[in-house]
Amino acid sequence: MKWIVGLGNPGTEYAATRHNIGFMAIDSLADRFGIQVRESKCKALIGEGRVGTEKVVLIKPMTYMNLSGEAVRAYMDYYKADIEDFIVLYDDMDTELGKIRLRYQGSAGGHNGIKSLIQHLGTQSFNRVRMGISRPEPGRSIVDYVLSTFPKAGMEDLKQTVERTCDAVEFSLKHSFEQTMAKFNG
Repeated sequence: MKWIVGLGNPGTEYAATRHNIGFMAIDSLADRFGIQVRESKCKALIGEGRVGTEKVVLIKPMTYMNLSGEAVRAYMDYYKADIEDFIVLYDDMDTELGKIRLRYQGSAGGHNGIKSLIQHLGTQSFNRVRMGISRPEPGRSIVDYVLSTFPKAGMEDLKQTVERTCDAVEFSLKHSFEQTMAKFNG
C-alpha cells in the first residue's frame, strides 16, 4: 500500500492558491487513477483504489496547512500505515514553478505544513515531492504570496508541475523512492 498526502487548505477561497498545489496534485492523481477522494476520516478527505496490483490511498488533510501533521498522524495510527509507504506533496518556494524536487529527508525549510509533519511523526525522514511555486518578488509578504493564485502567465508551468508530480508518484508505485528520485531529479 502507498499513501499519498497532498498539503493544502480546505475551502473554496484557497482552492486555486499556490499553497494548495499539493491538493491540486491529489485531485489530478484521483482523476488519473479513477479514485474518488470524498470519505471524511482522520481529519482528512480520503480516497482508496488500486493502481495495477498496488493499493493507493490519496489524502487531503482538512486541518489547514499548519496542522497537517495532526491528520497524517491520525491516519497513520488508525490504519497502522508504514511511514516507508508515505509520500507528501507540497509547495516549495525554493523550487522554480514548472519544476519538482524529490527528497527522502530534511528540515521543514520554513514550511509550516512540513514542520507540523515532522513534529507529529517524530522524524524528518519521509518521502517528499517539493512542487515549485518560485519565490515572491523582494518586499512581498510570503503569506500573501502563498495564499494568492497563480498568474495567467504561469498556468502552463503550473500544469507541468502537477503533471510531473503525478508522473513521479505513478513511477514510485513500481520503483523505489531512490529510483524515483534518480529519474525525476535529473
